[in-house]
Amino acid sequence: MKRDKSIHEFEKAKQFIPGGVNSPVRAYKSVGMPPIFIKEAKGSTITDIDGNNYIDFVGSWGPMILGHAKPEIIEAIKESANHSTSFGAPTILETEMAATITQMVPSIEKVRMVNSGTEATMSVIRLARAYTGKHKIIKFEGNYHGHADSFLIQAGSGAMTLGVPNSPGVTPGTAADTITASYNDIQSVEKIFETNKNQIAAIIVEPVAANMGVVPPEPGFLEKLRELTHKENALLIFDEVITGFRLARGGAQEYFNITPDLTTLGKIIGGGLPVGAYGGKKEIMDQLAPEGPVYQAGTLSGNPLAMSAGLAALKILNNNPEIYDQLNKKATRLAEGIRENLKTTGIKGVVNQIGSLLTLFFYDGERVTSFSHASKSDTEKYSVYFKNSLNNGIYLAPSQFECAFISDAHTDEDIDKTISANKMALENL
Repeated sequence: MKRDKSIHEFEKAKQFIPGGVNSPVRAYKSVGMPPIFIKEAKGSTITDIDGNNYIDFVGSWGPMILGHAKPEIIEAIKESANHSTSFGAPTILETEMAATITQMVPSIEKVRMVNSGTEATMSVIRLARAYTGKHKIIKFEGNYHGHADSFLIQAGSGAMTLGVPNSPGVTPGTAADTITASYNDIQSVEKIFETNKNQIAAIIVEPVAANMGVVPPEPGFLEKLRELTHKENALLIFDEVITGFRLARGGAQEYFNITPDLTTLGKIIGGGLPVGAYGGKKEIMDQLAPEGPVYQAGTLSGNPLAMSAGLAALKILNNNPEIYDQLNKKATRLAEGIRENLKTTGIKGVVNQIGSLLTLFFYDGERVTSFSHASKSDTEKYSVYFKNSLNNGIYLAPSQFECAFISDAHTDEDIDKTISANKMALENL
């Protein structure tokens, strides 16, 4: 496939944009090639500026659960834009969105709209600290909660350690209030509570880790987090920016039947436009200004275009619950096809799949259940696999540590083509 135009545009972009991109993974550094520039997308197909078509499994990193350019969503955006693109004042759309979220996610009694997942997570942590009167939070290795200072923390040599910054610009003081535990290891969490008596405000967790590749929770892990936070008078926060409205209408908390105190949302609730939200119990959410003393604001929060697009998407999902069963069947068939290809080709790998999320790890082991496992994946092999897949018309995440997103627009023919392309990509490693 020729990509001359993409290469030219990337060189041009680097003159004006740091690294040539507005989000680091888009630079394709981990797969060792220039990025492709996208022109348009429809349904399950994405097209670059050189005219190459690909079956898309990135889906704008999650929002496109219904596929690209869904007519109902596009029409909702057009209709809303006719009345102006922003007001900076209350609209009925915001109330409709809040009511829809609270109806679909029962643990959320009140919700505040923001502009991104990062804004949602940084705001919910401030709220949790204010509500509990405690300062420290627990996060997990391999869980990504956006780029706010409190979350750019990595674990030290042990499973349980005070955090240290892993990005310049994050102060040691900020890092000291974030403690990192091992995902799927409840003992690491218990030890943190033991050594930080009455200091933990909250645990924030991706109920399904999706930013070290897909790593589902082990049986009982989320339940034990719920029990432990109740016992220790700390809050349990589910970061459902990815899993919200994807695993089920009520997200991972419906899927696993766990009720968190607070939840962050994003991606799908904007229908592809910038959006975020956080919500939970009324008594906690009422601490927010102007009702309470915890300040948080945003000029474009509740933007009418984003609300219109998100409401259109949520209406389709809410009225057509069979979509989730269909998504799971497609993803399961794709995962099984890849596993069979691994067996046929003799390539070492593990496929993790839950609902419409999946990852092929080039990992020489039986299971991937933690960041420790995921981080041992063969990233060089993934780089070659990614390029082979791209040349076979399959658009995957340009990083081993991301997931593939299945959409309602993916057809059985798309899945068949992808399984065949996967086999060719593996054979040429």
